[in-house]
Amino acid sequence: MQITPDKFAQAFEDEVMRSFATSLRSATPDQQFVALANMVKRYNAKDWAATKQAYDQPTRKQVYYFSIEFLPGRFLGDYLLNLGLLDTAREALTQLGLNLEDVLAVEVDPGLGNGGLGRLASAFMDAMAAVGMAGNGNGLRYRYGLFQQDFVNGYQVELPDDWLRNGYVWETRKENRAVSVKFGGWVELQPVRQGYLQARYHDTEDVLAVPYDVPMIGYRNGVVNTLRLWQAEVPTTSMMTGAQREEITDITRGLYPDDSTEEGRRLRLRQEYFLVSAGIQSIVRHYRRTHADLFDFAKHVAIHINDTHPAVAVAELMRILLDDAHMSWQQAWSITVQTLSYTNHTLLQEALEKWSIPLFASLLPRIYQIIQEIDRRFREQYVPLRGEAFVNRIAPLGDGQVRMAYLAVLGSHAINGVAKLHTTLLESSVLRDWYQLFPQRFSNQTNGITPRRWIQTADQPLSDLLDQTIGDAWRTNPLALRSLHQYQDDDAFLTALNQTKHANKQHLAAVIQHSLGLVVDPNAIFDVQIKRLHAYKRQLLNVLGLIDRYQRLKAGEDLGVKRVHIFGAKAAPGYYYAKEIIKLINALADQINHDPSINQQLQIAFLPNYGVSMAEQIIPAADVSEQISLAGMEASGTSNMKLMAAGAVTLATLDGANIEIRDAVGPDAIVTFGLTADEVAAHQRQQDYDARALAASDPVLTRVLSALVDGSIPGIESVGRDIYDSLIRYNDDYFVLADFHAYQAAQKRIDLLYQEPLNWARMALASIAESGRFSADFTVQGYGNQIWQVAPTHPLVKDDDL
Repeated sequence: MQITPDKFAQAFEDEVMRSFATSLRSATPDQQFVALANMVKRYNAKDWAATKQAYDQPTRKQVYYFSIEFLPGRFLGDYLLNLGLLDTAREALTQLGLNLEDVLAVEVDPGLGNGGLGRLASAFMDAMAAVGMAGNGNGLRYRYGLFQQDFVNGYQVELPDDWLRNGYVWETRKENRAVSVKFGGWVELQPVRQGYLQARYHDTEDVLAVPYDVPMIGYRNGVVNTLRLWQAEVPTTSMMTGAQREEITDITRGLYPDDSTEEGRRLRLRQEYFLVSAGIQSIVRHYRRTHADLFDFAKHVAIHINDTHPAVAVAELMRILLDDAHMSWQQAWSITVQTLSYTNHTLLQEALEKWSIPLFASLLPRIYQIIQEIDRRFREQYVPLRGEAFVNRIAPLGDGQVRMAYLAVLGSHAINGVAKLHTTLLESSVLRDWYQLFPQRFSNQTNGITPRRWIQTADQPLSDLLDQTIGDAWRTNPLALRSLHQYQDDDAFLTALNQTKHANKQHLAAVIQHSLGLVVDPNAIFDVQIKRLHAYKRQLLNVLGLIDRYQRLKAGEDLGVKRVHIFGAKAAPGYYYAKEIIKLINALADQINHDPSINQQLQIAFLPNYGVSMAEQIIPAADVSEQISLAGMEASGTSNMKLMAAGAVTLATLDGANIEIRDAVGPDAIVTFGLTADEVAAHQRQQDYDARALAASDPVLTRVLSALVDGSIPGIESVGRDIYDSLIRYNDDYFVLADFHAYQAAQKRIDLLYQEPLNWARMALASIAESGRFSADFTVQGYGNQIWQVAPTHPLVKDDDL
């Protein structure tokens, strides 16, 4: 899109006047942001309409990606970049005496997700638009996000995330596309003709599902896809009590209700069915506009289940095909399996959702009837072939529960893991029985990230250096970054690369000082661990390493380099143990940061309320990327890819996509340590790990663990005891103590490597140069080719060896 900075500046001033009847000089920052957003919407409108029209062709196949989370972050900067207007806008606002970054910072992060699952879903939305794939998102329009995190006396405090307080400039309400979702009541099945039944609903609770559409702008290609977010509302003709109305609006009030209570579980199931039913009804209605019947539905529609939360899609699509389209069971089941596909994101049994039959049957009676029939037919077919014990293990119904992951696998034509190791473990352990039944359905699709957000918009110093050095081809084809390898012995480039990192560290140091009042030295190693707080991700291993380092410094040991350890993480409100680890980190930070004898050598910064926008501040400044989950536990990880792309050196266990990162950069450009997934599995199988004996025989571990309970870290009496007991009394489920010395040896190697600036820059160069293969653009093309059978109109060419 061609427009000069002068014309853009004039258009911006006109937009401020048009939108707010005020001059630019008098406009507030919020008004300036909205005016700039309105300009982008106007530039974008024709392309969005044209894309929708192109997708409406009867022969065009579309993807519908269902996810309980989307975590897109701020949009304005990315939209400007993708429209080719970012530099123009920056220059135009400079002419007007404004700073574009200040205007961009006004935008709130949408409270639509929590962690990696939501971020991946958003990356896929961005990528599908970038490669010109007909892809649509389906999610929930949460009134409140998970929570705003604050720390009080070191403890996590959850505050309301009122992200919609001032409305959301990017959304368009589509009330004329609303559908009705039914809960509860009872169902009467009446025969309509031989072999066909008609379901009649009685005494149901009808909830209005209203869609809000958000544009997904492709990178300079004129494609604009749609993220559709559903909001639960009371039907206008309803005669409900206040309590009943409140129960309806609760469906989309907030992300992830506490499922430790029956009431919370009921609400969560309502959320999941509401999303799925609203989305699939909308898809079917749209499809019927251009097709006479649903018999070719799977040829033109691909519905993807992102983790188990939307797994009820199997039964909901069956319901529509059986009850509304009056198909036979065989016809409906064939179409359902051909249409649906499922990504598994976890090896944790706790995350493979299960619902008690009484709860499920009372809330979704017709859906439960259909799942009963799916289960009956599955047993009828496979018990004679594989035996009752085999089928009982994996049937959709068992142990008084509805097993959502098994329903998703049975009702999908394709199941994938999200890293090579993860997929191997799915096939050999978590979904082993299913893999034996349907090996042809399984594949691997390693996760990806969007370099446009993490490098082009978040890391201007690195982007400028790359343009100056290798040209700008990397902006459209991330594999072009490989041409950096020719500069691995170019001292001038390596020095410049270190300088860009230093500039980013200076920026983050200012953020830390503003947020925490802590002054940190940009010359120190910035060691970063940013991800959801969970025991298997092992933030605790990092903390025990810091206790050891602190004790060594206090004993007068010279450790060679100064370090700043940076954390960003939220713990789920009901996850008490994770919240105790947060308290421990903050207590240790308070002690170390206020100890004048060592705080010039070691500091800890735990930045509250970690999210996408904060990640954009942290990731460009990271020297070290901590990816230290227990091997075999992390499905993939994507922070490892983002930090890699920004030139951080990866410190990692051989878990998830860390293995593929090692294979990409080579063993000399990554620091790995710890037990392998096979070794962990062997210990678990043989039950021969004895954390108490290990600690008792190791004076270093004894010294470090004693700090949790001997009062040497103030303010953690009960927290320290609980964490100590988790390691010793309850035998250290995540092998923190087993990997402790290997982790500390890896950190010592980091210390030594950092003292050789040019060699450190070579490692950073290798990471940046090989990060292109982890672009989500390639990932969604893999899904399109192997799972959805949807081709991009602007494909990227990927080397055969990747």
